[in-house]
Amino acid sequence: MTGEQDWLYWAVAAAVAALLLVAFWVWRKGRPFADGEVFRASRWSSGNHLFPTQILITPTSVVQYTPRWIGRREETIHMAHIASVKIETGMLFSDVLIETSGGSDPIVCHGHHKGDANRMKSLIEQYQTGYYRSSPSRPVGGDPSSR
Repeated sequence: MTGEQDWLYWAVAAAVAALLLVAFWVWRKGRPFADGEVFRASRWSSGNHLFPTQILITPTSVVQYTPRWIGRREETIHMAHIASVKIETGMLFSDVLIETSGGSDPIVCHGHHKGDANRMKSLIEQYQTGYYRSSPSRPVGGDPSSR
């Protein structure tokens, strides 16, 4: 090999290694970030091509997780603070809006499959029902047996 061919060989090898490293990083950031009911937006939807937004729904909270090149953005809402769940359905994908009772900005999730959006809404409703059923209800005027 001549000196020019050597240089070209190493340049191509470095470019391939860099592409593989970026591909690995994007794949790693796109994996589910937690165990449980995690819903990932489609990579084919707007704003989710490299790092799709993920939603974790647990019996006590909803977590929106958005990976970034370095770090992440995470927002958590407790089940008691969820006021409503809206689904806006398009031709291929659905957007899910989770509004809070505190008046802060809702969690907006773009690009979920329609079945996932419906499952997210039903899980939140199920967990809210369980949450409010398990909390003890007390009469407004206090305990009538103590009078």
